[in-house]
Amino acid sequence: MEPQARLLHTQEPLAHPEADMPLGNRAPCGPEDLGSDSSTLVLKVGYRGARFSGFAAQEGQPTIAGELNEALSVLLRRPAEVVCAGRTDAGVSALGQYVSLPVSARERRDYSAARLLRSLDALTSDDISLRGVWEAPAGFSARFDAEKRCYRYRIATGPRPVMAQGTALWVRQELDVASMDEAAGYLVGEHDFKSFCKAASAEGKSTCREILRCQVSAGQEYGEPLVYIDVEGNAFLHNMVRIITGTLLEVGAGRRAPSWVGEVLSAADRRAAGPTAPPEGLFFIEVHYPNGLLHPW
Repeated sequence: MEPQARLLHTQEPLAHPEADMPLGNRAPCGPEDLGSDSSTLVLKVGYRGARFSGFAAQEGQPTIAGELNEALSVLLRRPAEVVCAGRTDAGVSALGQYVSLPVSARERRDYSAARLLRSLDALTSDDISLRGVWEAPAGFSARFDAEKRCYRYRIATGPRPVMAQGTALWVRQELDVASMDEAAGYLVGEHDFKSFCKAASAEGKSTCREILRCQVSAGQEYGEPLVYIDVEGNAFLHNMVRIITGTLLEVGAGRRAPSWVGEVLSAADRRAAGPTAPPEGLFFIEVHYPNGLLHPW
């Protein structure tokens, strides 16, 4: 797809009952407002998280949701509020975040996939990348219809990295990757992950989740040694992958045995686990939905 320097306006403004009201004062549209033949716009979004205060919209703060909502509101000429597959914290990046938004049949007809992506590229900053577009049935939710979410935490080892700077945690010492991978195995399955979430966010809520895969491997990029922690699960708690990373780093540095991670899990106490790793190494990689639910736009 060729880059588009400006947004092309070739359609008549869409009628809206609050057309004379500032966008910020109008309520976002739901499926019930868009007619019986409405559907759902689904976007795959990537972003560099360094300058954002997280995904969720916050008054007066730069956020991914804030930019996407504003861009879609301008494009569709009505209020828009996306739902995401998983909220990411400040500084966390993504290659495969998904967001959903109800759209009318007219909005679906008026925008081809190419025009929609070009227009949103023109309306968002260079730190956001629109990577794909699909249509889903009315009522689809990027959050609640997701079956699996995939994260990767990147760790640079050895000399100070050049190419990985800002996209990986730098740990000067060599890590015992085999022991970290062994320790990660204790986390696979359905467990109470209370030890691996921000304590305040666990109050009065279920902390049971299912981890489908947790694997640690070594690699290189541009000659720089990297360690990858890949975690896949049905859902995640606040700071969960970053606390898993901080805990596995205790094993990789030789300060703890792999079996210690099993003890941390059983403790169901945040104080038992390792520190929370910083956000810059964490990437939201992909989301999986049931087969046949998403269709080409």
